[in-house]
Amino acid sequence: MLTKTKIYLSSPHMGTSEQKYVSEAFDTNWIAPLGPHVDGFENDIKSYLGGKKEVAVLSSGTASIHMALKLLGVTRGDEVLCQSFTFSASANPILYQGASPIFIDSERDTWNMCPELLEIAIKDRIEKHKKPKAIIAVHLYGMPYKANEINAIANKYDIPVVEDSAEALGSTYFGKTCGMLSDMGIISFNGNKIITTSGGGALVVKTKELKEKAVFYATQARDNAAHYEHSSIGYNYRMSNVLAGIGRGQMEVLDDRVRARRQNFEFYKKHLSEFKDITFLEEPDNFFSNRWITCIETPSFELREKIRLELLKDDIESRPLWKPMHMQPIFKDNLHFSNGISEDLFQRGLCLPSGSNLTQDDLSRILNNITKTLKL
Repeated sequence: MLTKTKIYLSSPHMGTSEQKYVSEAFDTNWIAPLGPHVDGFENDIKSYLGGKKEVAVLSSGTASIHMALKLLGVTRGDEVLCQSFTFSASANPILYQGASPIFIDSERDTWNMCPELLEIAIKDRIEKHKKPKAIIAVHLYGMPYKANEINAIANKYDIPVVEDSAEALGSTYFGKTCGMLSDMGIISFNGNKIITTSGGGALVVKTKELKEKAVFYATQARDNAAHYEHSSIGYNYRMSNVLAGIGRGQMEVLDDRVRARRQNFEFYKKHLSEFKDITFLEEPDNFFSNRWITCIETPSFELREKIRLELLKDDIESRPLWKPMHMQPIFKDNLHFSNGISEDLFQRGLCLPSGSNLTQDDLSRILNNITKTLKL
């Protein structure tokens, strides 16, 4: 008896060259953490981003945010302004440094950090505590945030911005590649991202000196000595040569993966826009989203759950939009500046299967489930 295969929200999608690079690592015995693929992968990313900044590949996007905060001198007693509507990995590294996250709600146009609330929060913290040490803004689901507005505010108060591009590799903003829009950028290569190294991430910085400092901390902060000498606390955050080999192969198909994800979005939009209860997040002028995940808005929590549960019955994975950080139990006591937008989106929004390896049969199966539910 034939059974239907599970359709995942966003599964890994290998190309044709990854095995070649991994085999090279085995054939040359570069299984130890560092090796030529690490340098090669960093250069591949640097070239893709335009070649004007330095790249350090690390063990995860989370590690990359942590290293960014470390380089910016964030420490105990500091406050970092962080987008609330995001995954917890955007905020957790703030706690690693002993600092406190202050959460900023979203605006409607992109679902990302609201510039107006950001400035209100900065003024409040300067008046009541001290100037925040950094800002973490996120390109959610591949949609660029309003970088011009965010950067203008950050520059006005001289606060550095960490650009969380974990979900936005391949997205652009006014023609400029996401990851290159602020003081420091981070990318994720987790298994569900647009390209993957199984696990991994990258830190994008302005100078070779900053990259070297990040790599120093990411390789256990070993001082230059014949023995193991440590004057600073370090971390085991460097990407391995084998995983970097996977990344080199994935970079070769990145543009194809962006194209496929955007085609998924257009498919859903074409067939579901006829239903008045379903709406999509559109790109503002000069915004280009990789459409990492296609998201829909429904008019109610009840309809969102009805669609999600019907898909689940057919072994199709979907997921509510991110639960805002200011609603999470771990951050319940943290200050937040809210306008209700992210809470509303969390209640009504749903992420649809968006993998670049979805077949036409997969998409039709998903669509049939949703349309059946909407017509009930």
